Amino acid sequence: MSRPARALVDAGALRHNLQQVRRHAPRARVMAVIKANAYGHGLAWVAQSLNDAADAFGVSSVEEGLQLRLAGINRPICLLEGFFTPDELPMLAQHRLEPAIHNQNQLDVLEQASSTNKLTVWLKIDSGMHRLGFSPALAAEALKRLRQSPAVGDIRLMSHFARADIPSDPDTKSQIDGFLALVREFGLESSLANSAGILAWPQSHLDWVRPGILLYGVSPLEGQNAAVLDLKPVMTLQTALIAVHARRKSEAVGYGGDWRCPEDMPVGVATIGYGDGYPRHAAPGTPVLVNGVRVPLVGRVSMDMITLDLRNQPRARVGDPVIMWGKGLPVEEVARSAGTLSYELLCHVTERIPRVVV
Repeated sequence: MSRPARALVDAGALRHNLQQVRRHAPRARVMAVIKANAYGHGLAWVAQSLNDAADAFGVSSVEEGLQLRLAGINRPICLLEGFFTPDELPMLAQHRLEPAIHNQNQLDVLEQASSTNKLTVWLKIDSGMHRLGFSPALAAEALKRLRQSPAVGDIRLMSHFARADIPSDPDTKSQIDGFLALVREFGLESSLANSAGILAWPQSHLDWVRPGILLYGVSPLEGQNAAVLDLKPVMTLQTALIAVHARRKSEAVGYGGDWRCPEDMPVGVATIGYGDGYPRHAAPGTPVLVNGVRVPLVGRVSMDMITLDLRNQPRARVGDPVIMWGKGLPVEEVARSAGTLSYELLCHVTERIPRVVV
């Protein structure tokens, strides 16, 4: 028998969530964002599951792009951080990888590159995120240089939202207005909407949308949960009880002994911990499901184990299933208890947790 901790991943839920993207942005093409091992779900598996449904894929680096090509993915692939060194350019051309161009050094490299196998590039505009990209004032000059670069073929525009998860945010409206002015001026294919933009800012849809967290069944909007948005969780992180003990009132549980039993009670031990990516700072009271029933975490999260208050499941036994998040328990709720984001929880599920397709 193997350790029961595993991440169950659901291709049907993944495709359902992409259809929700299509429903909200019916005229736009879809670049599915699958960087960071597809938000922890498995890069190649997600891409293969969506290869006939997405129009393109977005990853962070040439390494991720090459993994997709080796997995048989034939769709366009955008490198959202572009290229880092000049020696990457031959690989980009050979494997039809489309870099984002966001700084002067990249322009310098492209101007000196050969014209063999011209690249499609995405000119990144800093419309207000203030992270990567050319300011609107420098955009025309950057575009001119790209058009004169012998290694560059097609050019598209892109930018990224900073606060689109907050509906009616005035800064987001300013980003849209500023980016649309450049789209009209340059007349190029363009992309602005991330997951939150797809749902809350229809004027940002343009030619391409770039769903990320939405694809994995998580709400990107502040104050709205995934079920209301008809999103389905793709990952269910599951394990099992490996011990059940009858503890006495006032007995301490876990490292530091800072949680004590308020009464005589059953305490379960499940085999999962921060070494698997479960958040170490998840507070006592964080919910998990035992046999489909909510029970609270107690004590500190250990590297390989957690302890659970089983008063709501007094008949629980060794081997009973424990769900950390996924079907029946939104990852957003667990993230709030741990003082973090669902993005981080999903991305941190480690490689020692096998991904099992259901």
